[in-house]
Amino acid sequence: MSDIEIRDDRAAGRLEAVAAGEVAGHIAYFVLAARGRALVPVHTIVEPAHEGKGIAGSLARELYLMAAREGIVVAPLCPYVVKWAERHPAEAPVADPQLLRAAKEWLAAHPDRF
Repeated sequence: MSDIEIRDDRAAGRLEAVAAGEVAGHIAYFVLAARGRALVPVHTIVEPAHEGKGIAGSLARELYLMAAREGIVVAPLCPYVVKWAERHPAEAPVADPQLLRAAKEWLAAHPDRF
């Protein structure tokens, strides 16, 4: 993983893992402003040539670290991030159910976003 750079493209709503100048994987997310701020991951994708290298886990970990640095939480809707959080409870605080509900409502109201 040392040859992977993780970068946040907040404007595009993508946390990207870059290897040799190309995107090897990403988490698509949005920032929820209602009911407190949260980063809401929706999809995690790793390109087939990069699968099995720990990229998805590194992206999930960095998303939680970003949220902690910003003093906000992660409200995961992405199935991969949900499972990663369950396996890493010390690194991934559980989001309030009302916040998760608000994230789901936002996503339902913006079907073309993802």
